[in-house]
Amino acid sequence: MNRTPSVIYFALVGLAGLTGCSSEPPKPKAAAAPDKIQGKAQIVLSETTALDTSMNAGGPSVYLVDGMKRYRLFFNKPFQVEPAKEYVAEGVLAQKAFDAIGDPDQGKNGYPLDASCSSVVNTAWPGLSFDLADSYAHSLRDKVKRYPARPVFLVTKIDLATTPAEAAKEGAAEKKEAPEVSVPADKQRALLIEGPTSLPAPLWEPEGGTARCKVVIDEDGKVAELDSGAQLCEAVPWAQYRYKPTTKGGHAVKVDTEVEVRYDAKK
Repeated sequence: MNRTPSVIYFALVGLAGLTGCSSEPPKPKAAAAPDKIQGKAQIVLSETTALDTSMNAGGPSVYLVDGMKRYRLFFNKPFQVEPAKEYVAEGVLAQKAFDAIGDPDQGKNGYPLDASCSSVVNTAWPGLSFDLADSYAHSLRDKVKRYPARPVFLVTKIDLATTPAEAAKEGAAEKKEAPEVSVPADKQRALLIEGPTSLPAPLWEPEGGTARCKVVIDEDGKVAELDSGAQLCEAVPWAQYRYKPTTKGGHAVKVDTEVEVRYDAKK
């Protein structure tokens, strides 16, 4: 009489096991959509350090410029990119990825962590050898430096943003835009209406210094484009600057110039 309950118990366990095996396995999570950025390609031949070379896949340093937004591209294989042409890039925006990971102390002790950089590199380019992934992670961390993270984009794909026909239409439209003239830095300085002449040195450059930044100023006297890869130039709050518009033949024109901004050392 005492053996019957045990038999029934094991029968129920076996049935539960069969039921579990017959259920469908959980579906894998869909891969996150790649980040996308678009901008005009800028080739910087002057960046020739070992760090820059490690990020260029054997080519020159490349940026995508969208007005005041500048993205330093990080390649793990060569891509053919021509200066001044509009491109769309897919991959991983490191700055966004680091914020999602959530490094401790918001970079007070160095931003980002080595582990965060390794995670971002492996997300963009899975399947790399350990040594290569580690090398890329160190390169990424050195380029980003400290909080806030620099806009570095790990490229998995890059294409021209327009078809040849569309590019021809854009070229015709650009000819109708306001002409652009070059103005010396000292002359442009005299046209400054508002904007700080000095800024406090950031955490990652406590000694401060003078940043000489190449910019394009539009017909309204506002800084419309940054043509410098220096991190101190990227940190300038350009939206606060306004200049007296430059005219030519009685019409306002764009200005290609250099602006100096002083960073005061931290006390």
